[in-house]
Amino acid sequence: MQWYIRVIKQYAIFDGRASRLEYWMFMLINFLFGLVGLILSLVGLRIIFDLYSLAMIIPSLALQVRRLHDISRSGWWFFIGFVPFVGGIVLFIFDVLPSYPGVNVYGPIPTADA
Repeated sequence: MQWYIRVIKQYAIFDGRASRLEYWMFMLINFLFGLVGLILSLVGLRIIFDLYSLAMIIPSLALQVRRLHDISRSGWWFFIGFVPFVGGIVLFIFDVLPSYPGVNVYGPIPTADA
């Protein structure tokens, strides 16, 4: 849960780097919250699911950009995900790559602790 809170605190910060662990833990918790929201939408509380999804657009995008920075790529590489068929695969591969060792143009290597 600490990773989720860490990303939420950096709501719209696109500068810096995000470690692989930070990215995937946020995605896991976000997925679980999404499942709860989906269940709530099935029982008639769809507005909660919609509001949560809307609120998570900016932090998810900022985290993706910081993750790309961590592998020493520009945040503009996010748009490769819109290329049909291969774009999502390329973005997934970028997300599982290890951090660029040491300092890069986007900052120092992110620490493993929260």
